Amino acid sequence: MAPAPAPAAAPAQAPVAAPASAPRPLNAAAIAALPFRIDLKGAQIVERPAGPTAKVYSVRRGDTPLLMIYTGPQSDYPIYGGDQAEVAGRTSIIVTEGMRRRAVEHLFRREDAQPADIHVWVMAMDGADGDLAEQIGQTVDPR
Repeated sequence: MAPAPAPAAAPAQAPVAAPASAPRPLNAAAIAALPFRIDLKGAQIVERPAGPTAKVYSVRRGDTPLLMIYTGPQSDYPIYGGDQAEVAGRTSIIVTEGMRRRAVEHLFRREDAQPADIHVWVMAMDGADGDLAEQIGQTVDPR
């Protein structure tokens, strides 16, 4: 009697890709090294993927994005439509909601410093998150 054939090898399984890990909030040393000062008021800041000469940061409270900050050679300013005001070395976009005026975007354009542009824009527009986003955005100032 002929020997029984060897069992077929199990098909090789493709390795399962590990889920991409969520960006981690910057620690105090990384925040101190940013090209701008910011008062996070209890929120967290994470660096997002960007080009070779630019960086993008997201300021969040939990899973809620409050505002974004771009640092680099040339920003896409403005994002929002509204009144433009120049105050304290920055150009801001002001929108009117009912009887309330809100600063929703800021641009620091600096010819003699790197990064040349620091662009801040509010992502959360409503309620307490919108208020907090506007407050944090107002604290951004170049170093």
